[in-house]
Amino acid sequence: MTQPNQTSNANVPPPEVILMQMLFGALMQKSISVAAKLGIADLLAEKPQNADELAAQTDTHAPSLYRVLRVLASVGIFSEIADHKFELTPIAALLRTDAPNSMRDFAIMQSEEWLWRNFGALHHSVKTGEIAHDRVHGIDSWSFLAQNPEDAEIFNRAMTNLSLSAVPPIVDAYDFSNIGKLVDIAGGHGFLLAGILKANPQMQGVLFDQPSVIAGAAALLEKEGISNRVELASGDFFESVPTGADAYVMKHIIHDWDDRQSIKILQNIRSAMNENGKVLICEMVVPEGNEPSPSKILDIQMLVNLSGKERTEEEFKTLLESSGFRLTRIVATKSPFSVIEGEPV
Repeated sequence: MTQPNQTSNANVPPPEVILMQMLFGALMQKSISVAAKLGIADLLAEKPQNADELAAQTDTHAPSLYRVLRVLASVGIFSEIADHKFELTPIAALLRTDAPNSMRDFAIMQSEEWLWRNFGALHHSVKTGEIAHDRVHGIDSWSFLAQNPEDAEIFNRAMTNLSLSAVPPIVDAYDFSNIGKLVDIAGGHGFLLAGILKANPQMQGVLFDQPSVIAGAAALLEKEGISNRVELASGDFFESVPTGADAYVMKHIIHDWDDRQSIKILQNIRSAMNENGKVLICEMVVPEGNEPSPSKILDIQMLVNLSGKERTEEEFKTLLESSGFRLTRIVATKSPFSVIEGEPV
Protein backbone atom coordinates (compact mmCIF):
# COMPACT_ATOMS: atom_id res chain seq x y z
CA MET A 1 0.00 0.00 0.00
CA THR A 2 1.22 3.45 -0.83
CA GLN A 3 2.00 5.40 2.31
CA PRO A 4 0.79 8.97 2.81
CA ASN A 5 3.19 11.55 1.34
CA GLN A 6 4.59 8.92 -1.03
CA THR A 7 3.96 8.74 -4.74
CA SER A 8 2.90 5.63 -6.61
CA ASN A 9 4.77 6.81 -9.70
CA ALA A 10 8.45 5.96 -9.42
CA ASN A 11 9.28 8.44 -12.20
CA VAL A 12 7.98 11.45 -10.24
CA PRO A 13 10.62 13.07 -8.01
CA PRO A 14 9.81 13.10 -4.30
CA PRO A 15 8.32 16.33 -2.90
CA GLU A 16 11.59 17.43 -1.30
CA VAL A 17 13.40 17.25 -4.66
CA ILE A 18 10.65 19.25 -6.38
CA LEU A 19 10.71 21.88 -3.64
CA MET A 20 14.52 22.07 -3.81
CA GLN A 21 14.32 22.75 -7.56
CA MET A 22 11.81 25.52 -6.95
CA LEU A 23 13.93 27.11 -4.23
CA PHE A 24 16.88 27.29 -6.63
CA GLY A 25 14.68 28.93 -9.28
CA ALA A 26 16.23 32.36 -8.78
CA LEU A 27 19.66 30.99 -9.73
CA MET A 28 18.20 29.46 -12.88
CA GLN A 29 16.62 32.79 -13.80
CA LYS A 30 19.92 34.57 -13.21
CA SER A 31 21.80 32.00 -15.31
CA ILE A 32 19.43 32.52 -18.22
CA SER A 33 19.86 36.27 -17.94
CA VAL A 34 23.67 36.01 -17.89
CA ALA A 35 23.66 33.85 -21.02
CA ALA A 36 21.28 36.30 -22.72
CA LYS A 37 23.35 39.35 -21.81
CA LEU A 38 26.54 37.66 -23.09
CA GLY A 39 24.86 36.84 -26.40
CA ILE A 40 25.66 33.12 -26.16
CA ALA A 41 22.72 32.12 -28.36
CA ASP A 42 23.88 34.49 -31.11
CA LEU A 43 27.36 32.95 -31.03
CA LEU A 44 26.01 29.39 -31.13
CA ALA A 45 23.81 30.23 -34.10
CA GLU A 46 26.99 30.12 -36.17
CA LYS A 47 28.15 26.70 -34.99
CA PRO A 48 28.43 24.56 -31.81
CA GLN A 49 31.26 25.79 -29.57
CA ASN A 50 32.85 24.85 -26.26
CA ALA A 51 33.17 27.06 -23.21
CA ASP A 52 36.75 28.07 -24.03
CA GLU A 53 35.72 29.36 -27.46
CA LEU A 54 32.69 31.16 -26.08
CA ALA A 55 34.67 32.66 -23.21
CA ALA A 56 37.26 34.09 -25.59
CA GLN A 57 34.50 35.90 -27.49
CA THR A 58 32.67 37.17 -24.41
CA ASP A 59 35.65 38.05 -22.19
CA THR A 60 34.54 35.65 -19.46
CA HIS A 61 36.09 32.94 -17.27
CA ALA A 62 35.77 29.70 -19.24
CA PRO A 63 35.32 27.24 -16.32
CA SER A 64 32.65 29.44 -14.76
CA LEU A 65 30.89 29.96 -18.07
CA TYR A 66 30.90 26.19 -18.61
CA ARG A 67 29.14 25.64 -15.27
CA VAL A 68 26.40 28.13 -16.18
CA LEU A 69 25.88 26.57 -19.61
CA ARG A 70 25.85 23.08 -18.09
CA VAL A 71 22.99 23.92 -15.74
CA LEU A 72 21.07 25.59 -18.54
CA ALA A 73 21.57 22.55 -20.75
CA SER A 74 20.12 20.39 -17.96
CA VAL A 75 16.73 22.08 -18.46
CA GLY A 76 16.80 22.23 -22.26
CA ILE A 77 18.33 25.69 -22.70
CA PHE A 78 21.30 24.75 -24.93
CA SER A 79 22.49 21.17 -25.31
CA GLU A 80 25.92 19.79 -24.46
CA ILE A 81 27.19 17.45 -27.16
CA ALA A 82 30.51 15.73 -27.93
CA ASP A 83 33.78 17.38 -26.84
CA HIS A 84 31.92 19.54 -24.30
CA LYS A 85 30.51 21.70 -27.06
CA PHE A 86 27.18 23.43 -26.72
CA GLU A 87 24.55 23.91 -29.40
CA LEU A 88 21.21 25.69 -29.67
CA THR A 89 17.91 24.11 -28.72
CA PRO A 90 14.44 25.48 -29.63
CA ILE A 91 14.24 27.17 -26.22
CA ALA A 92 17.76 28.59 -26.46
CA ALA A 93 16.96 29.97 -29.93
CA LEU A 94 14.51 32.36 -28.25
CA LEU A 95 17.56 34.10 -26.74
CA ARG A 96 18.88 35.04 -30.17
CA THR A 97 18.76 38.73 -30.98
CA ASP A 98 17.38 38.14 -34.46
CA ALA A 99 14.79 35.47 -33.59
CA PRO A 100 11.31 36.47 -34.86
CA ASN A 101 9.93 35.87 -31.36
CA SER A 102 13.09 36.78 -29.45
CA MET A 103 12.89 36.90 -25.64
CA ARG A 104 16.50 37.96 -25.15
CA ASP A 105 15.76 41.47 -23.88
CA PHE A 106 13.02 40.21 -21.59
CA ALA A 107 15.46 37.65 -20.14
CA ILE A 108 18.03 40.40 -19.58
CA MET A 109 15.53 42.68 -17.85
CA GLN A 110 14.35 40.00 -15.46
CA SER A 111 17.70 39.99 -13.67
CA GLU A 112 18.64 43.64 -13.84
CA GLU A 113 19.64 44.98 -10.42
CA TRP A 114 16.73 47.42 -10.05
CA LEU A 115 14.16 44.68 -10.68
CA TRP A 116 16.08 42.02 -8.73
CA ARG A 117 16.03 44.27 -5.66
CA ASN A 118 12.26 44.59 -5.97
CA PHE A 119 11.88 40.81 -5.94
CA GLY A 120 13.94 40.74 -2.76
CA ALA A 121 11.39 43.00 -1.07
CA LEU A 122 8.40 40.75 -1.79
CA HIS A 123 8.09 40.06 1.95
CA HIS A 124 7.43 43.77 2.53
CA SER A 125 4.62 43.79 -0.06
CA VAL A 126 3.01 40.71 1.49
CA LYS A 127 3.22 42.18 4.99
CA THR A 128 1.95 45.65 4.12
CA GLY A 129 0.25 45.57 0.70
CA GLU A 130 2.64 48.31 -0.37
CA ILE A 131 4.60 48.36 -3.63
CA ALA A 132 8.10 46.97 -3.06
CA HIS A 133 9.61 49.11 -5.83
CA ASP A 134 8.51 52.32 -4.12
CA ARG A 135 10.12 51.23 -0.85
CA VAL A 136 13.35 50.02 -2.47
CA HIS A 137 13.91 52.96 -4.81
CA GLY A 138 12.03 55.74 -3.06
CA ILE A 139 9.91 56.56 -6.16
CA ASP A 140 7.34 54.74 -8.27
CA SER A 141 8.28 52.59 -11.26
CA TRP A 142 7.31 55.12 -13.94
CA SER A 143 9.30 57.93 -12.28
CA PHE A 144 12.27 55.59 -11.84
CA LEU A 145 12.31 54.69 -15.53
CA ALA A 146 11.99 58.35 -16.51
CA GLN A 147 15.06 59.17 -14.40
CA ASN A 148 17.11 56.16 -15.53
CA PRO A 149 17.16 56.08 -19.35
CA GLU A 150 19.43 53.02 -19.62
CA ASP A 151 17.06 50.95 -17.50
CA ALA A 152 14.11 52.41 -19.40
CA GLU A 153 15.68 51.31 -22.70
CA ILE A 154 16.04 47.75 -21.39
CA PHE A 155 12.45 47.84 -20.14
CA ASN A 156 11.16 49.11 -23.50
CA ARG A 157 13.07 46.44 -25.42
CA ALA A 158 11.68 43.79 -23.07
CA MET A 159 8.14 45.02 -23.70
CA THR A 160 8.82 44.83 -27.44
CA ASN A 161 9.83 41.19 -26.93
CA LEU A 162 6.44 40.50 -25.34
CA SER A 163 4.70 42.21 -28.25
CA LEU A 164 6.63 40.15 -30.79
CA SER A 165 5.24 36.96 -29.27
CA ALA A 166 1.75 38.24 -28.44
CA VAL A 167 0.64 40.35 -31.41
CA PRO A 168 0.44 37.69 -34.16
CA PRO A 169 -1.74 35.35 -32.02
CA ILE A 170 -4.02 38.27 -31.10
CA VAL A 171 -4.42 39.27 -34.76
CA ASP A 172 -5.10 35.65 -35.74
CA ALA A 173 -7.61 34.91 -32.98
CA TYR A 174 -9.86 37.97 -32.98
CA ASP A 175 -12.01 39.12 -35.91
CA PHE A 176 -11.30 42.84 -36.37
CA SER A 177 -12.93 43.02 -39.81
CA ASN A 178 -16.07 44.92 -38.74
CA ILE A 179 -14.09 47.79 -37.18
CA GLY A 180 -13.73 50.93 -39.28
CA LYS A 181 -11.67 53.03 -36.88
CA LEU A 182 -9.54 51.61 -34.08
CA VAL A 183 -7.73 53.54 -31.33
CA ASP A 184 -4.73 51.87 -29.71
CA ILE A 185 -4.58 53.27 -26.17
CA ALA A 186 -1.04 53.57 -24.76
CA GLY A 187 0.07 51.76 -27.90
CA GLY A 188 3.75 52.69 -27.72
CA HIS A 189 5.27 52.92 -31.17
CA GLY A 190 2.33 51.08 -32.72
CA PHE A 191 3.45 47.46 -33.10
CA LEU A 192 0.02 46.05 -32.17
CA LEU A 193 -1.84 48.61 -34.26
CA ALA A 194 0.39 47.89 -37.25
CA GLY A 195 -0.29 44.18 -36.99
CA ILE A 196 -4.05 44.71 -36.88
CA LEU A 197 -4.12 47.26 -39.71
CA LYS A 198 -1.97 45.14 -42.01
CA ALA A 199 -4.43 42.26 -41.57
CA ASN A 200 -7.46 44.54 -42.07
CA PRO A 201 -6.84 46.91 -45.02
CA GLN A 202 -10.25 48.61 -44.65
CA MET A 203 -9.39 49.93 -41.18
CA GLN A 204 -8.10 53.32 -40.06
CA GLY A 205 -6.12 53.64 -36.84
CA VAL A 206 -5.28 56.15 -34.13
CA LEU A 207 -2.17 55.65 -32.03
CA PHE A 208 -2.50 57.31 -28.62
CA ASP A 209 0.23 57.61 -25.99
CA GLN A 210 2.25 60.17 -24.08
CA PRO A 211 3.88 62.87 -26.22
CA SER A 212 7.42 61.56 -25.63
CA VAL A 213 6.38 58.12 -26.85
CA ILE A 214 4.39 59.26 -29.87
CA ALA A 215 7.39 61.32 -30.97
CA GLY A 216 9.25 58.09 -31.73
CA ALA A 217 6.42 56.19 -33.46
CA ALA A 218 6.74 57.44 -37.03
CA ALA A 219 9.67 55.21 -37.99
CA LEU A 220 7.92 51.95 -37.08
CA LEU A 221 4.66 52.94 -38.76
CA GLU A 222 6.55 53.90 -41.90
CA LYS A 223 8.50 50.64 -41.83
CA GLU A 224 5.27 48.66 -41.52
CA GLY A 225 3.75 50.53 -44.46
CA ILE A 226 0.67 51.84 -42.66
CA SER A 227 1.68 55.39 -41.70
CA ASN A 228 -0.87 56.86 -44.15
CA ARG A 229 -3.66 55.06 -42.27
CA VAL A 230 -2.68 56.11 -38.76
CA GLU A 231 -3.44 59.34 -36.92
CA LEU A 232 -1.01 60.14 -34.10
CA ALA A 233 -2.48 61.56 -30.90
CA SER A 234 -0.97 62.24 -27.49
CA GLY A 235 -2.32 62.88 -24.03
CA ASP A 236 -3.12 61.38 -20.64
CA PHE A 237 -5.65 58.54 -20.59
CA PHE A 238 -6.65 59.50 -17.05
CA GLU A 239 -7.92 62.76 -18.54
CA SER A 240 -9.36 61.82 -21.95
CA VAL A 241 -8.81 59.70 -25.07
CA PRO A 242 -9.50 60.34 -28.79
CA THR A 243 -13.21 60.34 -29.62
CA GLY A 244 -15.38 58.82 -32.32
CA ALA A 245 -13.87 55.36 -32.87
CA ASP A 246 -15.58 52.01 -33.35
CA ALA A 247 -13.22 50.20 -31.01
CA TYR A 248 -10.49 50.89 -28.48
CA VAL A 249 -7.74 48.36 -27.84
CA MET A 250 -5.24 48.14 -24.98
CA LYS A 251 -2.50 45.53 -24.68
CA HIS A 252 -0.94 44.95 -21.26
CA ILE A 253 -2.14 48.33 -19.97
CA ILE A 254 -4.99 47.66 -17.54
CA HIS A 255 -2.84 45.22 -15.55
CA ASP A 256 -0.53 48.12 -14.65
CA TRP A 257 -3.22 49.86 -12.58
CA ASP A 258 -5.43 49.17 -9.59
CA ASP A 259 -9.21 48.94 -9.95
CA ARG A 260 -9.86 52.63 -9.24
CA GLN A 261 -7.36 53.78 -11.87
CA SER A 262 -8.47 51.13 -14.39
CA ILE A 263 -12.10 52.18 -14.01
CA LYS A 264 -11.14 55.78 -14.74
CA ILE A 265 -9.34 54.75 -17.95
CA LEU A 266 -12.29 52.61 -19.05
CA GLN A 267 -14.83 55.33 -18.23
CA ASN A 268 -12.92 57.77 -20.42
CA ILE A 269 -13.00 55.22 -23.25
CA ARG A 270 -16.72 54.68 -22.67
CA SER A 271 -17.35 58.42 -23.00
CA ALA A 272 -15.27 58.72 -26.18
CA MET A 273 -16.46 55.77 -28.27
CA ASN A 274 -19.22 55.55 -30.84
CA GLU A 275 -22.66 54.39 -29.69
CA ASN A 276 -22.07 50.80 -30.80
CA GLY A 277 -18.37 50.74 -29.99
CA LYS A 278 -16.40 48.17 -28.04
CA VAL A 279 -13.32 47.97 -25.86
CA LEU A 280 -10.75 45.23 -26.39
CA ILE A 281 -8.46 44.48 -23.44
CA CYS A 282 -5.53 42.25 -24.40
CA GLU A 283 -4.31 40.69 -21.16
CA MET A 284 -3.65 37.37 -19.49
CA VAL A 285 -6.69 35.94 -17.68
CA VAL A 286 -5.90 34.21 -14.41
CA PRO A 287 -7.50 30.74 -14.31
CA GLU A 288 -9.34 29.71 -11.17
CA GLY A 289 -8.10 26.87 -8.96
CA ASN A 290 -4.67 25.26 -9.09
CA GLU A 291 -4.12 25.37 -12.86
CA PRO A 292 -0.59 26.62 -13.62
CA SER A 293 -0.43 29.80 -15.68
CA PRO A 294 2.14 32.48 -16.55
CA SER A 295 -0.46 34.97 -15.32
CA LYS A 296 -0.04 33.79 -11.72
CA ILE A 297 3.72 34.38 -11.57
CA LEU A 298 3.38 37.64 -13.54
CA ASP A 299 0.87 38.73 -10.91
CA ILE A 300 3.61 38.52 -8.26
CA GLN A 301 5.84 40.70 -10.44
CA MET A 302 3.02 43.24 -10.56
CA LEU A 303 2.69 43.01 -6.77
CA VAL A 304 6.26 44.18 -6.21
CA ASN A 305 6.50 46.69 -9.07
CA LEU A 306 3.20 48.47 -9.61
CA SER A 307 -0.27 49.05 -8.20
CA GLY A 308 -1.86 46.72 -10.76
CA LYS A 309 -2.49 43.00 -10.95
CA GLU A 310 -3.47 40.16 -13.25
CA ARG A 311 -7.22 39.47 -13.13
CA THR A 312 -9.61 36.53 -13.33
CA GLU A 313 -12.59 36.45 -15.69
CA GLU A 314 -14.87 37.47 -12.82
CA GLU A 315 -12.60 40.39 -11.93
CA PHE A 316 -12.62 41.62 -15.54
CA LYS A 317 -16.42 41.30 -15.56
CA THR A 318 -16.71 43.41 -12.40
CA LEU A 319 -14.21 45.98 -13.72
CA LEU A 320 -16.10 46.42 -16.97
CA GLU A 321 -19.49 46.65 -15.25
CA SER A 322 -18.11 49.35 -12.94
CA SER A 323 -17.04 51.34 -16.01
CA GLY A 324 -20.26 51.29 -18.06
CA PHE A 325 -19.57 48.11 -20.06
CA ARG A 326 -20.66 44.52 -20.07
CA LEU A 327 -18.31 41.63 -20.69
CA THR A 328 -19.41 40.07 -23.98
CA ARG A 329 -16.75 37.42 -24.51
CA ILE A 330 -13.17 36.40 -23.90
CA VAL A 331 -11.27 35.19 -26.96
CA ALA A 332 -8.31 32.96 -26.17
CA THR A 333 -5.21 33.09 -28.37
CA LYS A 334 -2.27 30.76 -28.97
CA SER A 335 -0.26 32.92 -26.57
CA PRO A 336 -0.89 33.52 -22.85
CA PHE A 337 -2.89 36.62 -23.85
CA SER A 338 -6.66 36.72 -24.39
CA VAL A 339 -8.86 39.43 -25.88
CA ILE A 340 -11.45 40.56 -23.32
CA GLU A 341 -14.28 42.23 -25.20
CA GLY A 342 -16.65 44.73 -23.63
CA GLU A 343 -19.60 46.63 -25.07
CA PRO A 344 -21.27 49.73 -23.59
CA VAL A 345 -24.50 49.39 -21.62
